[in-house]
Amino acid sequence: MTADDSFGRLDDDDYPAYTMGRAVELLGTTQGFLRAIGEARLITPLRSAGGHRRYSRYQLRIAARARELVDQGTPIEAACRIVILEDQLEEARRINDEYRRASQPADSVASRLPH
Repeated sequence: MTADDSFGRLDDDDYPAYTMGRAVELLGTTQGFLRAIGEARLITPLRSAGGHRRYSRYQLRIAARARELVDQGTPIEAACRIVILEDQLEEARRINDEYRRASQPADSVASRLPH
């Protein structure tokens, strides 16, 4: 991948653009916390060619939510499970919304368009 290719992917939520050091800095947490949620399989960072962990923006949002729960006193294993369930619920809602939009009659959609 060239530098131009990498630059173009920076808007991609799933692109592993952040090193562990930068992730720790952004989240205000520790490397141990990121390792712990990795061991709990909440997030699985990509590994660089040198074996270093790399995180995406999506993974950082997930980690931030887990940290929020842990900071409120939730054990890390429970926090990880809660975040996984919240993520699954959000995905199910998104899919349901797509099905609802797809199943609407064409005239119903047309009636909502500006004239």
